[in-house]
Amino acid sequence: MNARKHAALTASATAIAIASLGCAGPQPPIYPIRGMPDQPAGATAIDFAGDPLDQTPAQFHSDQTGPGDPASWIVVADATVPGRKRVLAQTSADAVNRRRYPICIYQPLSLQNVEVSVRFKPISGKVDQCGGVIVRYQDKDNYYVLRANTLENNVRFYKLEKGKRSMIAGIPAKIALGKWHTLSLLVYGSRFIATLDDTRFEAGDATFTGSGKIGLWTKADAVTRFDHLEIKSYDGPLARKTPSP
Repeated sequence: MNARKHAALTASATAIAIASLGCAGPQPPIYPIRGMPDQPAGATAIDFAGDPLDQTPAQFHSDQTGPGDPASWIVVADATVPGRKRVLAQTSADAVNRRRYPICIYQPLSLQNVEVSVRFKPISGKVDQCGGVIVRYQDKDNYYVLRANTLENNVRFYKLEKGKRSMIAGIPAKIALGKWHTLSLLVYGSRFIATLDDTRFEAGDATFTGSGKIGLWTKADAVTRFDHLEIKSYDGPLARKTPSP
């Protein structure tokens, strides 16, 4: 990234009201970025136990970047999760359009500085077997995405700008088909920390600097399941600042 652009970038402080987690309070990130708060302003955890089967959850919007068959984001039964055993799945399998990116956007929140994590399980796909998380979503053609791919055995961080995907960073990683994995992306200012299970890397980019929505992502014919979406906000006056060294 251009050093002058990076130096000029500053984070805004917009008050965001988010439901508190039912635990001992929001926890700090594993790898805090210099200058960011050491505690989130608020957090929320989303599962799909209470959502009707075979429907898109009410707080989510199903869409896609690129051509191809319409995306299908619906709640399905999954015996491997506790409680009512329901998860969100992208079930449409279009193997013709390799630049087809089904997305499912969480509507209630728009955040600039945020940590997002989700459990995902790749189910099938001949062209792709993957799952991803979206941050700073502006519209279906402009956002950041961190995705993990079973066929390629890697995790990569991309930006989609005007519908064109460009890789910013990535590393090799083992992703097992039919197994649950945890994908996490922390963004503060122009710095990003990506985590897949126990594998982590950092990146920098200043294409999208403002607030944006959060979402889930797949590609081409990938059928993937998602559960336990967790969102931590680092926007707003409630976020406590770490003293400068």
